[in-house]
This record gives sequence, structure tokens and C-alpha cells, in this order.
Amino acid sequence: QLQLVESGGGLVQPGGSLRLSCVVPGFILANYAIGWFRQAPGKEREGVSCISASDGIAYYADSVNDRFTSSRDRAKNTVYLQMKSLKPEDTGVYFCAAGSNPVLLFSPGEYEYWGQGTQVTVSS
Repeated sequence: QLQLVESGGGLVQPGGSLRLSCVVPGFILANYAIGWFRQAPGKEREGVSCISASDGIAYYADSVNDRFTSSRDRAKNTVYLQMKSLKPEDTGVYFCAAGSNPVLLFSPGEYEYWGQGTQVTVSS
């Protein structure tokens, strides 16, 4: 069974930084867009970034633009989400997901494979 595995979550103070990692099978990383999503308690899952399979260009939701950066390392089969200037509203479970051809980049329904998620808590 295909697995995506996230890591790197934790507790951080407002204004702090975290880097999340997502290990992805090699053939998936080469052919699928990789999205990062988050879900806060009682809220819907929302997309925060997507990195294109073909050219590695990353796209961001307005809520995280200029604070989050997504990148990939093909040699390590890993996609990263670098988060800085974190806010309490960034708290949630963060998931990475793979989509073969997402049209709506931040729509969870466009992605076929998901990781288990990693908790990010931003609190003083």
C-alpha cells in the first residue's frame, strides 16, 4: 500500500519556525503533485501549498503566502514545508498528499494519496 509519511510537527511559540517533511515513494514524487493541507479541530481541511510534479513550482494559499515555503529533494524522496512567523491560527494537523492531476490545487478531493498527519501547535 502506498504511503506518505509526515514528520516534524511539534509545539512552537508564536513567531517561531518549524520544518515538516513528507517522505514520498519515488515514482509518486516524479509524477504527482504534492500538496500540504491542514485541519484544525472543528474545521474543514484546507490546502496550504502545492508543488508541481513537472517543474517543482510551488503555489501557496493566501493565508500562508510569504511565510511558508515548500520544496522537494528528489534524491531523498522528500517534500518539505518550511514554516516561519507561525501564528496560533496555524495550529492543526498537517497532512501531505499526492494528486495525479489536481486542477483545484487546494481542494482535498483532487488528491488520491494521503499521509497520517503531524500535529503542529502554535502557542505561548
